[in-house]
Amino acid sequence: MIATPHRREWLLASTGLLAASGIREMTRMGAVGQAAEPRGAAGMLRESTPAAMRLDPLAIQRVYDRLDQWTRGPNPAVPSAAILIGRGDRFLPTRRFGRMGPEANAEPIRDDALFYLASITKPIIYTTAMQLVERGELVLSDRVTRYLPEFLGDGKSETQVLHLFTHTSGLADELPNNIELRKAHEPLSTFVREALRSKLLFPSGTDQSYSSLATILTAEMVQRLSQKTIREMVRIGVTEPLGMRNTALGSQGLDRSRIVRSVLPENQKGGDFDWNSRYWQEFGSPTGGIFSTPDDLAILCVTMLQQGQFGEQRILSPASVAMMTTNRLDDLPKLPEPIRRTQPWGLGWRLNHLGRADSWGDLLGRHVFGHTGSTGNVLWIDPKTQVYCIILSNYLRATAPWRLVQLSNQVAAAVRD
Repeated sequence: MIATPHRREWLLASTGLLAASGIREMTRMGAVGQAAEPRGAAGMLRESTPAAMRLDPLAIQRVYDRLDQWTRGPNPAVPSAAILIGRGDRFLPTRRFGRMGPEANAEPIRDDALFYLASITKPIIYTTAMQLVERGELVLSDRVTRYLPEFLGDGKSETQVLHLFTHTSGLADELPNNIELRKAHEPLSTFVREALRSKLLFPSGTDQSYSSLATILTAEMVQRLSQKTIREMVRIGVTEPLGMRNTALGSQGLDRSRIVRSVLPENQKGGDFDWNSRYWQEFGSPTGGIFSTPDDLAILCVTMLQQGQFGEQRILSPASVAMMTTNRLDDLPKLPEPIRRTQPWGLGWRLNHLGRADSWGDLLGRHVFGHTGSTGNVLWIDPKTQVYCIILSNYLRATAPWRLVQLSNQVAAAVRD
C-alpha cells in the first residue's frame, strides 16, 4: 500500500520522528477542506505486524486473499473493499481491493477512498446523544414527549428515550413513503415530521425491531437540545476532537471523486435520489449518512477500548462507554427473556447476535459490540482481546450477509493470546 501524506504524518508522529526532527507543529488540509493541527491523540496508534499483535500471519493473509478473490474480474461479487485489523494501540495497515464503483470500467480503488458507512453512522449519532446525557440535558428514562412534544397518540406517550436507543420503541425501520420523499429531494426536517407522526408496531419496551426512525428522532432531540445541526454535533463532539479528518456526516466539503460508489438495490435504480446521488450524499442522514475510512474508524474503535479517551481527547466518560457497550435490554422488564438474552443491544451499539442471520461472527461472543451497514460494512470491537475489525465495501449486505461473517470468523480465529 502506498502511504498517503495523511498516513506518513500519522506514522511519523506515532514513532516520535516529528519531535526528533525538530518539527513541533504541523498543519494539513483535512478532508473537509480545513487546516488542522495534530492533536494530543497523535501517537496513540502504531502500525504493526500480525506477529507483534499476537495474530496468526498466515490466517490474516488468508483474509486478504479472500477479499482479493471476491473483488477480481469484470463482474465481481464485491466490487470494492477495504479492511483494517487492530489490537489495542496497534493496527495492520489498511488493505484496499477492487475499484471505485460497481461499473466494469471503474477506476482502481484509490488510497484515499471514502466509503459510505450506511448504518455504522448510528453509533456515532448516539454518541452525540450520550454526550448530552453526561451534561444532564437528556435523561434516558424520560418520555420522548418531554423533548419532542409532537410525538403523540398510539401509545407513544409511554415511549422512553431508552427505547429509541435500544430499538425497542415499536417504531418501524423506515417510513412507508421513504422512497417518495427521497425522489422529491425532501430535507431532513420532512423525515423528522413524518417520523413524529408514525404509528408504533407494538407497545414500547415489549418487543424489539430495528428502527432507523428511532435514530431520526434521537438526532432531532440532539438538535433541539444543542441548538446545533446533527452534522455540527458529529463534527464538534466526535470527529474534530478525535482528529478523524476524513470523516463527515454528509459529503459537503468532501471531494466526491474520493467516494466509492455503492451497488444499488432495485428500488433505488433509475433516479437521482440513490446512495450515489449528490442529493443523498449531501443529505447527511443520521440513520446512515457518514463517509469515512478504515483509518479514521480505527481511532473510534481505540477510543471505545480506552473508555472514551484517545490521547488527550475525551469524548465520553467511562460510565457512558460501559452503558453503551453492555446489554441494556436487561433494563426493560416487559421485554421477553429470549430477546434480552439472544438479541442484546447496548445504547446505539449492538452486541453480537449469535445464531442469527444478523450475527457478524460465529467465533465472537455476545460481549463483542459493533454495527453493520447495508452497503456491505461491519465494524466490531472485542473488549476482552482488544481486537477490532473494520470491513468497508460496496455490495448489498442483504444479498450475502455470510461474506462478512466469513471474514470475521477468519479474523477471530487468527487471534493468539
